[in-house]
Amino acid sequence: MERIVERKQTSFRLRTDLLERLQVVAKNENRSLNNFVESALMDIIYRKPNATTLEAMKEAESGKELDTLPLNNFKDYVEGL
Repeated sequence: MERIVERKQTSFRLRTDLLERLQVVAKNENRSLNNFVESALMDIIYRKPNATTLEAMKEAESGKELDTLPLNNFKDYVEGL
């Protein structure tokens, strides 16, 4: 069963250059301006890393257990993936 999402019409004052850029990006993604802006805002508001991601971020920032990769073997490494 499809869930109905209630929406309320509103208006914002945006800089002209920002609005133009939003319109271009939305068009390039074949989306309406409304859909593009709503999705972008949802990503900003609800983007919160889970516990696993937070732990990985802390590990990466600490520099512990990082492997070094000699650049002369990088091509072989990538091909081995």
